[in-house]
Amino acid sequence: MTTWNLEGMKHHLLICNGGSCMRNQGEQVTQAIRDEIARHAGDALIHTTRTRCNGRCEDACVVIHYPKGVWYRKVSPDTGRRIVNGLLSSGDSLKEHVSYTYENKLAAAPETPRGILKNQIKAEE
Repeated sequence: MTTWNLEGMKHHLLICNGGSCMRNQGEQVTQAIRDEIARHAGDALIHTTRTRCNGRCEDACVVIHYPKGVWYRKVSPDTGRRIVNGLLSSGDSLKEHVSYTYENKLAAAPETPRGILKNQIKAEE
């Protein structure tokens, strides 16, 4: 396996490849994002990681941008390319696809379905 030197990276995109996301174009989103990064020679600035389920199956396909802590929902291959272009140009924020943002803690966008609180599950077990 490869060990990447990540010094100098400005962005890390975590691309959900869990079951629901894969049924909602997860593989195509992953490839579109990686192809767009390569097309712009952005490999030194944007690192990608495939993840398993991120716990937001209703939002599939999910892409998370760190260090900003922005969670994108319902990402298509075209949306993935727009995310990359926005990161490289400090442009398009894709607000219509944002489900969570991070400012000292994760905060849901107003139209984001809330889901189940993790502490409720433990209390019910």
